[in-house]
Amino acid sequence: MHPDLAEARELLDAGDPQGAVRELRARAESLTAGELAPAVAALAELAGIEELSAAATALAADPAGPGPLYAYGYACIEHGLSEFAVPALRQALRAGAGPAAEEPGRRLFGRSRPAGPAVPPRQVLLELAVALEDGERHAEAVQLLREHDGITGDWPDRYLLVHNALMAGDLPLAREVFARLAAPDDTWRPAADRIRRTLARAAAVPPAGPADLRGWHHVLTGGLLATLSPFGHDAGMTGRWAYLQGGWDDCRLGLERLRLVLEATGRRPAAVALLPDRGSRALGLAAAELLGLPAAPYRPGTPDALVLAYDLNEVDGEVLSALHERAPGEVLYEHATCWTDTPAVSADVCGLLVQRIVAPWEPRMAMGEDGEVTRSPADDRPAEELAREVLAASAEPDPGDGATPPDPDAALADFAARAAATWATGSRDRIRSAGPVRSSRFA
Repeated sequence: MHPDLAEARELLDAGDPQGAVRELRARAESLTAGELAPAVAALAELAGIEELSAAATALAADPAGPGPLYAYGYACIEHGLSEFAVPALRQALRAGAGPAAEEPGRRLFGRSRPAGPAVPPRQVLLELAVALEDGERHAEAVQLLREHDGITGDWPDRYLLVHNALMAGDLPLAREVFARLAAPDDTWRPAADRIRRTLARAAAVPPAGPADLRGWHHVLTGGLLATLSPFGHDAGMTGRWAYLQGGWDDCRLGLERLRLVLEATGRRPAAVALLPDRGSRALGLAAAELLGLPAAPYRPGTPDALVLAYDLNEVDGEVLSALHERAPGEVLYEHATCWTDTPAVSADVCGLLVQRIVAPWEPRMAMGEDGEVTRSPADDRPAEELAREVLAASAEPDPGDGATPPDPDAALADFAARAAATWATGSRDRIRSAGPVRSSRFA
C-alpha cells in the first residue's frame, strides 16, 4: 500500500471504515487510482461490498487498463464513493478505447457495465460526469461535457450539461443548450419537464446574484425559503446553518413566515393536514391554531391542505411518496430542511436550511454556571403540549452576529409575491445539490 496511506491502513486495521473513508477522501486527488485501489479494496472487504472489493483488486493488478479503471469507477459511484471514481474515470477517458459489448441491467443515464476490457469513451464520459455531479463539482462537469461535445448526444448527455449548468449557476448556457435539445422520449420527458419548470422560475424571478440563496433555492427546488441564518456570513454560511440547537422560538418564527408567504401568494388553505410523527403533528397543531384552520390526519390527495413537517427526513417513506405529487392547492411546509442530505421531496416552503438540527424536544447540551457541559433529557410530552410551547414562544428573529445582512419580513413578502405564479407547481422533485450558492459545512 502507498506510504501516504499508512494512516488509512491503521484505521482499517482498527475496524474504523468511516475514519478510513475520511482519510482516503483527503488523498483521492493526490494519488492515482491505482495507488488508491488497494486501500479501497481493503475498505470494501471490511464493509462486505464484494463488487467494489473485486473491482479495486482488479485495478490494483492492472492500474492502466481502461476496463478495470471504468469498472472500479462505476463500483465506487454505486456505493457512494464518487470522489474515488473521478481520477480513475479521468484516466480511463484519456486512455480511450473501442466499443464493447454490454451486459443487461440498470441503465440510469444510459449507464451499463462493459462485458469486455474495452470501454466506449462516451460511456466513460457520462460516468465521469455523474461522479462529478455527485460531488457537487458542477462547473467541472460542465467543462468536461463541453470539451467532449463531439462524442455526446442529446439524451442524457446534453441534458446532464444543462442540469449541471443550472447547478453551477450558468443560466445562459442552460437555456442555450436546452433550447437545442431534440424532443425527449418517454424516459426523459419528466427530466425535460423539470428543466422547463426550473428555467421558467429563473425567468420569472431571476436570482439577484451568485450569493442569492433565497433566489437560487426557488429556481432549483421551486420552494420558498422562509428565513436566512443571521450568523456566519463572513464565515461563508450565506444564509444556511451548519449546526443549530433548535428552540420553540425558531418554530414560531417559521410559522409566522409561513403565514406571511400564504398571504403574499394569495393561498388560502382549507385545513391543516397532520403528519403522524410527533414533531410534525405538534407543528401542524400549532399552525392550525395560529391560522384558524381545522386540523385532521393527512390523507393523500386532499385538496387545499396545508401539510407541515418538522423534518421530512424523519417522515415515513410511504407518506413522502404520496407528497411527491402535489394535490390541487396543497402546500407542504418543512421547518428544518437538511441541505447536505436533502429529503426525498422538496417542500413548497422551508423554514430554514440546516445541516444538523437538535429539535427542542430532543436531548440537549447545556452549559452550567460553572462551565460544565450537561445533557438534558428528552422532552417526552405529547404533541398537543409541544404545540402549546410553540404558540407561547416569541416570533422575534434572532439578532444574530451583527455582521450578517438582515432578513426582514418585507423582503420575503416581496419575493413570495413575485414568485407566486411559478411557485408550488409541478411535482416536488428532490434536488440533491446545494446549487451555486456554497456554504461551509461539517466534513
